[in-house]
Amino acid sequence: MLHLLLALVLNVALVGAVYGWVGRARRIPDVGRWVLPTLGLKLVATGISIAVLSEDAGYFLVWAGRMSEQLWQAPGQWLRMLPTDAFHWGRWHLVFHGFSNTLFLVKVLSVLNLASVGNALLNGCYLSLFSFICSWELVRQLRLRWPGATPGSAVVGFLLWPTVVYWTSGLTKESLLVGSGALVLALVIRLAYVSGGRQGWLGLGLLGVVVLHFKMRYFFAVILFGCLAGLGLIRVVQHLGGARTRVVQALLLLALLSAGAWTASEVSPVFRANKFTSQLQRNYSDLLKISEGRPHLEYPDLKPTTESVVLHSPRAAVNALTRPWPWEGSSVLYRLAGLENLGLLVALCIAALAVVRGRAGQLPFALVLALLVYCLVLAALLGLTTPNLGTLNRYRVTFLPFLVLLLLQNDYAATLLRRFRL
Repeated sequence: MLHLLLALVLNVALVGAVYGWVGRARRIPDVGRWVLPTLGLKLVATGISIAVLSEDAGYFLVWAGRMSEQLWQAPGQWLRMLPTDAFHWGRWHLVFHGFSNTLFLVKVLSVLNLASVGNALLNGCYLSLFSFICSWELVRQLRLRWPGATPGSAVVGFLLWPTVVYWTSGLTKESLLVGSGALVLALVIRLAYVSGGRQGWLGLGLLGVVVLHFKMRYFFAVILFGCLAGLGLIRVVQHLGGARTRVVQALLLLALLSAGAWTASEVSPVFRANKFTSQLQRNYSDLLKISEGRPHLEYPDLKPTTESVVLHSPRAAVNALTRPWPWEGSSVLYRLAGLENLGLLVALCIAALAVVRGRAGQLPFALVLALLVYCLVLAALLGLTTPNLGTLNRYRVTFLPFLVLLLLQNDYAATLLRRFRL
């Protein structure tokens, strides 16, 4: 009875909070009218994802239920378990090594079970709402800071792009990963481009969401943090009167990323070049073996050396952005993914034409540069390590909404988006 009473109170509070937030979000100029349609789309996607519950999602729910049982019966033991990489309760034992995002998500769900009582649909809605609200916070910051830019690009990238909507809905790691990434960017924009205000509280909030993003996929998070740290460095130098040209801004970002990579290699062997390339080759080979008979990528000359990885990176990035093609694979999902990639390719071509003609958009160059480097580095890494096209289509959701945000900033895309009142 206590379980149900607590769940009722928590859900009533959540509904009240979401209702108040929706009212405020709908008042965002130009794009606020899209809050309710995108919320409806997110909930539909959540329902579909729960109806066809994946094996991974079922695994999360089972172990989260066992962890919740420990939370109710031995809260002290549950608290001591949280910072560890192992869970022990009665006859149940779950042990991971290193930064396991699976174990972290199970811990999150064990807390959410207090409100959902273990219901898969409710848990899926909680994660979807987190991703949804964080994405809209990014849209809001873009609209407030640069009214002349195209905030609708973020709405399309984070809230309307098909694969992004699907994979960030329900019981998926991407729900927390992409949502936290959007919120990290929103808070960095607030801190870097607005002076005054509650900077201390914003800093604490940024720290918390940085930890969450790191927990969900630490290697990708490190790349995002490095690029945004480069943006921060550029903004500091600009406040001091420097970094006025694009060349200087690019050099500052490159210098910080290079220094960060060197420091990381000295701190942990995981980030050393030989270790990194060997692990990359191993991941590629392992996934290639289980991809036989299905559409996949092949790099027959790829070797575990820095030179080989660098030479293959451009091709890998292109593959991550364009594959599968509509004619690859026999399933409906592959065909849909191929059609989506054609749309992305069209957006890439229009954006390139706009840049050549000097109509790239209104966002600051430093912000565009930081996000573009993040997207291209991740595209290359995923293209090299994920030969299976189905898995690649899911994993690239990590950077895809940021890329779409950039591609739709140009004047040509802005004109089209305005026709849809975005």
